[in-house]
Amino acid sequence: MLSNFRASQTFPVLISSCLLGVSCRYDGNGSGCPGIVNKASSINIIPFCPEQLGGLPTPRLPATIVGGDGMDVLSGKARVINSKGEDITGAFRKGAEEALKLARLFKAKIAVLKERSPSCGLSTPYCDIPEGSGIGVTAAIFNLSGIKTMEIHEGDDFPTKEFLALFEESYDSVPVFGS
Repeated sequence: MLSNFRASQTFPVLISSCLLGVSCRYDGNGSGCPGIVNKASSINIIPFCPEQLGGLPTPRLPATIVGGDGMDVLSGKARVINSKGEDITGAFRKGAEEALKLARLFKAKIAVLKERSPSCGLSTPYCDIPEGSGIGVTAAIFNLSGIKTMEIHEGDDFPTKEFLALFEESYDSVPVFGS
């Protein structure tokens, strides 16, 4: 049964910190999505950056998944390598596991993720698969664990139709956003 509520009351949503304008990207910048920032006070947000949670500094060298995508990293078949050739797979795996701990702790069922990221991207070009793009490490662990995921781009409006549909499906409710 659908009911109106303020999303901030009880329904947590994981959101990539960079989408909130936090300077946590590999290059030391944020990727603020004005739509999310404008609605932040109406959503029970759990901000997170899996690369920072994994112990990587900001800024940090860009990274690529070698030998597959995020699913392959989780299964041990692929590695995450930075632009100096250093293996940082452990940090990416740890960050994904810590992000999953947050999801479970707060009982979040949805994650809004930064597109194109080797951590958060649902379709990142920073991986080594024949299709040309694949899932990031954190997005993969969320999908394997039943956390519904969606990507958002810097300039996207929010909430998107996809977000509202995921919210309704996940929480059997529709959000009412405050001004």
